[in-house]
Amino acid sequence: MNKTIFSTGIFFGIVAVILGAFASHGLKNLISTEAMETFKTGVTYQMYHALLLLVLGGLTKIPEKSKKLVYWMLTIGVVLFSFSIYALATNALTSFDFKVIGLITPIGGTLLIAGWALLGIRCLKDFK
Repeated sequence: MNKTIFSTGIFFGIVAVILGAFASHGLKNLISTEAMETFKTGVTYQMYHALLLLVLGGLTKIPEKSKKLVYWMLTIGVVLFSFSIYALATNALTSFDFKVIGLITPIGGTLLIAGWALLGIRCLKDFK
C-alpha cells in the first residue's frame, strides 16, 4: 500500500506543477482574474494533499486499514475537489456548462476534511 500511496502523491504533485504552470502561462489571457484565482485554489489544495500522501506513505505507526481509508478519502477528495474546480474555473472556455457539477466540489472538500480528521484521530490514538 505504501508504494501506491507514494505513487499517488507523486502523481498529484507532478500534475499540480503542470497545471499551475499551464494556468500561469496558458490560461492567464483566456480566463478572468477571479477564475484564475479559483484555478490556483485547486492547484494549491492538490499540492497540499500530494505532500500529505507522501507523509502518509511514510507513517508506520498507523494501522494499514486506517492508512488505506485515509488514502482513499484524500485521493477521491482531491479528484472531486480540485478537478471540479479546474472545470468550473475554465467553464467559459467550453461549450459544456460545468456549473451542473458544482455539487461535486463540496463533496470532495468534505472527503478531504474527513481524511485529515481520521488521520489526526489515528495519530493521537496510535502515537505513544
